[in-house]
Amino acid sequence: MSINSGFSFCVIIPCYNHGATMPDVLARLAPFNLQVIIVDDGSSEPTRQILGQLAQGSREITLVRLAHNSGKGAAVVRGLKTAAEAGYSHALQIDADGQHRIEDIPRLLAEARLHPECLISGRPLYDASVPKSRLYGRYVTHVWVWIETLSLSIKDSMCGFRVYPIVPTLALSAKHAVGQHMDFDTEIMVRLYWQGTPSRFITTRVSYPANGVSHFDALWDNLRISWMHTRLFFGMLPRIPSLLRRRRHWSGMNERKGLLGMRFMLGVYRLLGRGVFNWMLRPVIAFYWLTGGVQRRASREWLRQIGRYARSQGTVLPSPLSSYRHFLRFGDAMLDKIASWRGDLRWGRDIDFAPGARDAIEASMQRGQLILASHLGDLEVCRAMAQQVSGVVINALVFTDHARRFKQLLEEIAPQAGVNLLPVNNIGPETAMLLKQKLDAGEWVAIVGDRTAVNPQRGGGRRVIWSSFLGRMAPFPQGPFVLAAALRCPVLLMFAIREQGKLRVYCERFADPIALPRAGRQAALQEAADRYALRLGHFALKAPLDWFNFFDFWHLPDEQRTTEQKE
Repeated sequence: MSINSGFSFCVIIPCYNHGATMPDVLARLAPFNLQVIIVDDGSSEPTRQILGQLAQGSREITLVRLAHNSGKGAAVVRGLKTAAEAGYSHALQIDADGQHRIEDIPRLLAEARLHPECLISGRPLYDASVPKSRLYGRYVTHVWVWIETLSLSIKDSMCGFRVYPIVPTLALSAKHAVGQHMDFDTEIMVRLYWQGTPSRFITTRVSYPANGVSHFDALWDNLRISWMHTRLFFGMLPRIPSLLRRRRHWSGMNERKGLLGMRFMLGVYRLLGRGVFNWMLRPVIAFYWLTGGVQRRASREWLRQIGRYARSQGTVLPSPLSSYRHFLRFGDAMLDKIASWRGDLRWGRDIDFAPGARDAIEASMQRGQLILASHLGDLEVCRAMAQQVSGVVINALVFTDHARRFKQLLEEIAPQAGVNLLPVNNIGPETAMLLKQKLDAGEWVAIVGDRTAVNPQRGGGRRVIWSSFLGRMAPFPQGPFVLAAALRCPVLLMFAIREQGKLRVYCERFADPIALPRAGRQAALQEAADRYALRLGHFALKAPLDWFNFFDFWHLPDEQRTTEQKE
């Protein structure tokens, strides 16, 4: 793998007296043409000789020798330092005993490319060769890890088949005395989670080779692991507030729509029509409304705030408004997305243009456009109808795992729907280059401007702009405005909201392009965010139940600013 690209990786193999298995491990690695760093952790002479012979004359193998046996964790950290010195961004760790399914390497690396900020780990599926004591012992560690992170997101912390983002891992190991033996794998994963580096998991089969050599010391390693969990538990206690706040970010909330449930309701719609679907939707939504406490409270707060603001402006809102109807409208919007791609929505009957919207779209047909959208209304309907009516292709960036599941469902219904749906966790140079290519080809790109970034910036902060929205200061992400300025393309606002029984498409020009001069960059960002917030509020007053941000919109998850601070 070239180390000149933004994402570059190598393989690290910590080895202690596994000379007999290393030739087979390297032979299985050979088809992947990967650079391999072997860290000889003070092995005995036979293994030293085998490793020396394997590395001799090989351009793909770097052999690092430790003078004394220092432990698996110490060997991995030494390998990471060597990888960093060579310019790699990520390192794939595998064990030297051959138990990992090396054929799954492409799957782990593909996930790492999609989520370069994460630790990517195998999630073992064991065969009959696994020692039962090892298998059952893992569950004890699982429970402790869930307690130490106040989260169930770490599925398995003990698998040594994983891809490390090198910079945050080395920074952590330099700052904290992480266990150097068999306690390393779990402790580094938990501490990375604490500092904001989440883990993602790929299922992989694991076999214990016959006559395999294990260096797990039943006494000392169990003592080390027990001491590790003691340290982590007491380290978790002062972190409780920050760990709980992390769970409240919009991206971490389960949007409460499983793929199986979506398919079932879609089947009802296909077989029995929209009327029966709507009738069955009510008890389903009632269940989610009763059990979704966080989302229900966010809905009620939204309706209270927009009601207060409307009264202060002398605006009469559509009625009736209630939290349950808010949830019900969200469920109805899910079907609108599907119906639009199936071709079931008809112009004039189900959907129409607001005055001036069609003219704005047709006037923009000759160039690529960036659509600054939101979670007000239904952008997916805009994508489908624009492609069907005018032939324009709208690529939409989406940021949650729920969106990935919905992309899968859309592709099952209409393959053309998922082609231009781009799930991402953040926007880096590679994403920006892809979007620029699409714009240059005359395609359109849509990005939402109403949700803050999934992951904090280095140092824990979030790049947001506070702007007045419906009478209260709210955080808006800088990213969409910075991206629009970097792409130097025209920017449109587009909404599809339900009014008087129909979906109505609004489209208006926002900027051509957004300019962020170096001298007045912050002021220009503020002005762009203020205009966006103003127009977002304007359209929200037209359709309050079309607001699909079911979280505390006016507060950052990790700062929890009070209303008094910002009002």
